[in-house]
Amino acid sequence: MGAEPYLEQIRRQRLAERRDVQIGVKVRRPGETWFSSQIADLSVSGFRLQSFMKLNVGNELWIMLPGFEGRRARVQWTRGHEAGCTFERQLHAAILDHIVRLAAAEA
Repeated sequence: MGAEPYLEQIRRQRLAERRDVQIGVKVRRPGETWFSSQIADLSVSGFRLQSFMKLNVGNELWIMLPGFEGRRARVQWTRGHEAGCTFERQLHAAILDHIVRLAAAEA
């Protein structure tokens, strides 16, 4: 038995608990203009972006969560029109709770 299954299990572990949401956000690559997109699976460490924007692993982007200034994130994986991204600086837990409550109220 090789190390591959063990390494795959480690890769799948989450850095933080994810919250299932559908939130409209503004997103942009450095030097480009903002455009509307959606995020899902928000956590203090990152999010899953649902976008038609062409992104590659390692790309830097800016995301503007509802009611907050833009914050920098980095693409960790891509699959079709989705990308898993991590925040440069984690969200405070109270900010995460506030955003999730706003999303639930709009749903």
